[in-house]
Amino acid sequence: TVQHGCLKAAVLHFPRTFELAMSAGGEYAQSHVLRGHKRAVSTVKFSPDGNWLASTSADKTIRLWTAPTWRCANVLQGHAQGVNDCAFSSDSLYLASASDDRTIRLWSVANGVMLKTLKGHHNYVFCVAFNPQSNLLVSGSYDESVRIWEVKTGKCRNVLPAHSDPVSCVHFSRDGALIVSSSYDGLCRIWDTATGQCLKTLIDDDNPPVSFVKFSPNSKYILAATLDSALRLWNVQTGKCLKTYTGHKNEKFCCFAEFCRGSRVMSGSEDGKVYLWNLQTKQIEHVLQGHTDVVLGVSAHPKQDMIASCATERDKTIRLWVFVSADDLPTRLPAPPDAPVGTGDAAGDSRGAAARTGAGGDTNATDGTDPGANAASPADDATGNGSVTPAQPGATEGSQPPLPEPAHTPGAAPASMPPSAPVAHHPSADAA
Repeated sequence: TVQHGCLKAAVLHFPRTFELAMSAGGEYAQSHVLRGHKRAVSTVKFSPDGNWLASTSADKTIRLWTAPTWRCANVLQGHAQGVNDCAFSSDSLYLASASDDRTIRLWSVANGVMLKTLKGHHNYVFCVAFNPQSNLLVSGSYDESVRIWEVKTGKCRNVLPAHSDPVSCVHFSRDGALIVSSSYDGLCRIWDTATGQCLKTLIDDDNPPVSFVKFSPNSKYILAATLDSALRLWNVQTGKCLKTYTGHKNEKFCCFAEFCRGSRVMSGSEDGKVYLWNLQTKQIEHVLQGHTDVVLGVSAHPKQDMIASCATERDKTIRLWVFVSADDLPTRLPAPPDAPVGTGDAAGDSRGAAARTGAGGDTNATDGTDPGANAASPADDATGNGSVTPAQPGATEGSQPPLPEPAHTPGAAPASMPPSAPVAHHPSADAA
């Protein structure tokens, strides 16, 4: 029995179906497998208070899972097409979702009621984020624009002609004064929230498509993921790339990345694993294996050393991982062979629901120098609760057969997207 926050008295098992990555202080163990989505899961997000986990899917729904049991408390229905992203308000009372139906919807977390529908984008809405004050939303779309919305009125305050290709991610700085956006055009741009002026553009020499971007908790750095299987850490003030993290696979899908506890960064991967790097040394510290398809979403619990991850069409699960200290670990099990992992080729999509999952649709503070310090970061019915499976010792996750080719791929990369061949590190990537 391991006592670990909200999982106190829960038995954590160490199944033979995935390897556990050991560090000097302990390792991450899979604690729960959450099932319920009927198609690929595009993202998972913990609420700021740590009491909720939201998941979005190509099945057009958002599911809310509640601590400490992590059972499905509500299924939010209303989107007409797959859902790509979601974001909690700072007080954890509201959730915004972004969909291929070109809308953003605002929901009450407590009762699952849809409060507002924000319309204006002319193509798939791929990403959404609240500002820290939660009075504004920012969204990015395949229409190449970034829009800033007033939460109270639901009106669009500003439209930024941000990029020359689809916008892959948006995020607010710690004080809400800045917005960062990323795009297939290979650029990360920093915007003044109040004026909509572009203040700075970050670009790598080789210009690979940028699939994810996020401010560090102190907003002095930006973490960007690119489709050359790399994460890059940028200094906001100087506009220089400080570090590059490699070892995972990310060439087609927009996998989420995150700052997490222990001065680490993490990312999903197309080989079905979650990778965690030491922020400073750039060394891989943990590799979490258990999913059987591309891992798109990752999220760090704000108060515990817990990670959530989700995967695409051949998997459709959400998995929770908790860090267990070396003193609490059972006898180490032999490392199993890698589970079969789908490549996402059946969908042929570079985004990963709907647009993000490649599943096809119906037609993501400190004053010191460490940017990761204080980082917060079987089937069911339509109304019903998803299934929660505690990890069982020795259980084997069966692989699923390949899916037929979809007739339509809504999230296919635009023809103008540059090739995603392996790209050399930025000249300054090994600095500092």
